[in-house]
Amino acid sequence: MGLLHKDTFVCLDCETTGLDPQNDRIIEIALVRFDFECIIETFETLIDPQVPIPEISTSIHHITDQMVQGKPKITEVLPKIFAFISRQVIVGHGINMDLTFLSNAVRQNNLAIPLISPVYIDTLRLARLYGESPINSLEMLRQHFNIAEEGAHRAMNDVVVNIEVFKYLSKRFKTTEQILERLKSPILLKAMPLGKHKGRPFPDIPIEYLQWAVHQNFDQDLLFSIKNELKKRKQGTRFGQASNPFSAL
Repeated sequence: MGLLHKDTFVCLDCETTGLDPQNDRIIEIALVRFDFECIIETFETLIDPQVPIPEISTSIHHITDQMVQGKPKITEVLPKIFAFISRQVIVGHGINMDLTFLSNAVRQNNLAIPLISPVYIDTLRLARLYGESPINSLEMLRQHFNIAEEGAHRAMNDVVVNIEVFKYLSKRFKTTEQILERLKSPILLKAMPLGKHKGRPFPDIPIEYLQWAVHQNFDQDLLFSIKNELKKRKQGTRFGQASNPFSAL
C-alpha cells in the first residue's frame, strides 16, 4: 500500500435471504477490482441458496426463487471469491456484514479455504467521519455526491455506486494507510442512526434510552457516541451539584 490514488482495491457486495449471517444465505455477490483510474476486473453471480427466498427480501433486491434456480451453489463460488480478493484491501458499505456472511459460509460448508483476516475500509464509517450527508445510506450518499443512478438494488449496481462514493469520501486522505489508521479509532456521531430515536441529536435523547442502548450490541462508533453523551450528562450533573451548596439538602 502507498499513495491512495495508486493503490488497487476490491469492492464487494452481497445480497442475501435475510440479515442473519448465522441462518440466512448469500444469493448474489459482486466484486470489482479497481483503482482511482478505472475498473480493472469484475466478478458477479447469482447463487442458489437451496432455501426459499423470503418475500420481504425479494421486495428489496428483486431476486426471486426462479432467478436462482440452476445457479451455482455457494460451495462452487467461494473459492473464486477468495481468489479474486487475494490480499487486497476490501472496500464496502457496512462491509463487516458481507465478510461475516462469507466467513460463515466457509465454516458451514467445511471448505478448505484459509480464512484470512482481511484489511478493509468501511465506507459507512468513512461517511460518518465525513459528516456532511444527513443520512449515510449508500443511496443517500449517491444523491449527496450527485453520482449517477445504477438501477435496482442489486449487488453489482451497489458496488459501482460504492466505488464512486469511496472516491469522494477518501479525498481528505493521501494514503491508504492514513484511512486505515483513522478507522482504528471510533467516530463520534452527531445523531442516533437507528431505533425509535433515529435522526435525533444525542443531547435530545432521553437518558433512560441511552442507559439501555449502551448495553446493546451496537458497533463501536455508536457505543462510543452513547458513552460520550452519558459522560457529558454525568459531568454536567456533577458541575451543577458542585456549584449549588444546597443541592444535597
